[in-house]
Amino acid sequence: MTVSAHSRRAAKLSQDAVFAPDFREEPYWWTAAMPEAAQDGAAVLPDAADVVVVGAGITGTVAALELARSGLDVVVVDSQRIGEGAARRNAGFIGRTLKRSVAWLTSHSGQKHAIEVYRELDRALKGVERFVGREGIDCHHRTCGRFIGANSQSHFRGLVDDLEETRRSLGFDYSVIEPENVRSEIASDRYHGGAVIPDLGSIHPGLYHKGLVERAVHAGVRFHDRTYVTAIEENGARHNLHTSRGAIAARHVVITTNGYTGAELKWHARRVIPFSGFIVATELLPEELIDKVLPQRRTYLDTKMNIDFIRPAPDSSRILFGGMTGTKSASALPLAVPLRDRLVDILPDLEGVRLSRAWTGFCAGTFDFMPHIGRNGNVHFGLGYNFAGIPIGTHFGSIIANRILGQGDTASVFDTGRFPTFPFYRGRPWFVPLAMRYFDWHDRRIAKE
Repeated sequence: MTVSAHSRRAAKLSQDAVFAPDFREEPYWWTAAMPEAAQDGAAVLPDAADVVVVGAGITGTVAALELARSGLDVVVVDSQRIGEGAARRNAGFIGRTLKRSVAWLTSHSGQKHAIEVYRELDRALKGVERFVGREGIDCHHRTCGRFIGANSQSHFRGLVDDLEETRRSLGFDYSVIEPENVRSEIASDRYHGGAVIPDLGSIHPGLYHKGLVERAVHAGVRFHDRTYVTAIEENGARHNLHTSRGAIAARHVVITTNGYTGAELKWHARRVIPFSGFIVATELLPEELIDKVLPQRRTYLDTKMNIDFIRPAPDSSRILFGGMTGTKSASALPLAVPLRDRLVDILPDLEGVRLSRAWTGFCAGTFDFMPHIGRNGNVHFGLGYNFAGIPIGTHFGSIIANRILGQGDTASVFDTGRFPTFPFYRGRPWFVPLAMRYFDWHDRRIAKE
């Protein structure tokens, strides 16, 4: 056998050891909820509508659904197929967690503001369950609880202090998992204790979004996929949107593009920081193996700033794992093996596991680590979810619809009137890899305290 033949055989053996026969570089969620071409996608845009929504994700679709049911003419445009963005790429965690804790917000903005933030996060969390129940969407919504594993003794002390402050201020329950009891939650020796937050949940994000789109279409919403917005011009009481499929006028415009905000939306692009997230899904595993490594079948993450996160798939016997967020890579394939190795390092019982899916997608942060909702005239927006996309996206969609209709719940602590940006930033986040390295350094420093 020639050297090149040996090399090809070695490469194939290596691939066989990592990738299952059904491996595809696409989101696991697409197996049940493939992105679709819109029914109106090939049609010429209408000349006008009451409301044009830019971005067919969770926020935009919830807003469109509620507006259409109230009798307004709603058009949704998206630069990709419907469901191709973050709505059917994310991990499906449902929580009330931001990078700014109650204690941090209290020390920087006062206790009243901190409590208002987390009360609204709690409303958003509970709102998903109410919305799914009301709409009858079959999307594996489950209140499974979340285990947070501490990456060091210092992280453990900080985690418990933060959760205790939250309980004192807001009454949100949690239980401490001492280091010797970690394996009751996860079969890993990686963590120095942790905590369980019992009322957090999980969902199949693909089926959730698919259900939203189906109900919006039934309500009369017209979706146009592969339609790029190139400019928005104010024209008296209306706005003219120029797109790759022509122009459309609307009284109200809703911007819900988040990590897919294009440079053409200049004001909004300057205020969101897109970054890549990466997730892999294992091959089919024996149910008893999943019960061994994740005995409570919760969602799982750690205390690092740049977290690793784990969950069981809700509709098959696979485990999903994400990490290495912010790595500069247009494809998930180069990170598939490092992610698999990191998963096995956390859960050694998965030694030899192969991958069936690997994918990436854009998330969006903000310069103050907070979500933002607001309006510039009749241009409304909900952006910068900072890993809280499903609950906050659903919540913001309802609020934006209510604001346009002039009814119901319209207040939000995240509408501060100030959406910070940075001098010379135009929406190209060249600094994200540097920021991630800084966060890694910061976590290592805390671990030594």
